[in-house]
Amino acid sequence: MIIYLDGKYLPKEEAKVSVFDHGLLYGDGVFEGIREYNGRVFRLNEHLDRLYDSAKTIDLDIGMTKSEMEEVVLETLRKNNLKDAYIRLVVTRGVGDLGLNPKSCSKPTVFVIATEWGAMYGDLYDKGLKAVTVSVRRNASCALPPNVKSLNYLNNILAKIEANYKGGDEAIFFDTEGFVAEGSGDNIYIIKNGVILTPHTVNNLRGVTRIVLLEIASELGIPVKEQNLGYFDLYAADEVLVSGSAAEIAPVTLIDGRKIGTGKPGPVASQLTEAFRAKTESEGKEVY
Repeated sequence: MIIYLDGKYLPKEEAKVSVFDHGLLYGDGVFEGIREYNGRVFRLNEHLDRLYDSAKTIDLDIGMTKSEMEEVVLETLRKNNLKDAYIRLVVTRGVGDLGLNPKSCSKPTVFVIATEWGAMYGDLYDKGLKAVTVSVRRNASCALPPNVKSLNYLNNILAKIEANYKGGDEAIFFDTEGFVAEGSGDNIYIIKNGVILTPHTVNNLRGVTRIVLLEIASELGIPVKEQNLGYFDLYAADEVLVSGSAAEIAPVTLIDGRKIGTGKPGPVASQLTEAFRAKTESEGKEVY
């Protein structure tokens, strides 16, 4: 495996960052998870736009143009001879001292990892995920905006830990107001009477796969409403889905022990998944 790190392409054994890097010390940085399908990087522009928006929000100067970053992503894939991969693009504040002040960091650290990637949830795409609601609340948008895809993922990890103890494949976050927010690593959708209901992207990440899913819904003529949702909406749903770059589109068939709909992936999930796969097979930035 070859890793891009600060202008060099290195074997993974040589790709190392300093223990004084503020990404490690304080989770100070941003990242993207991106997919390559059949030699094309899917929605690369959207991912780079979000990366740079996240960086701007935390006042982090990446020090590279988007076109330069695009070429780094593509070249990392080429050097690893990958045609289907998961790409992790990370920008940290860089090396500084032991204080919190980001001014001690003179330049950011940038690295890109690309690796082979299969179906994140294995055969659960056919069976459906078991999800559990968790007691930990999603970070408040006035504290650490969930729209910033930052390296500080402890909030998400605490939710995943609770889901592990409760036997869930995925956690469902609520926000500090008691509304459904998202999963520990994906956006969430409720289907009721043929309508897709999903939270506003204030208490959850503006997912790139979410954008694609809503585009597909429009193309298929499936109505979409963004609104506040609660426990009742989850339990009474006809179908529940989650989506993310790593997860793609996955049905949820059990929440807190309650069977969702028929207890099997439903027709809307099938439609969206089929159309999503068609897009990933035909769209994207050519690597080779």
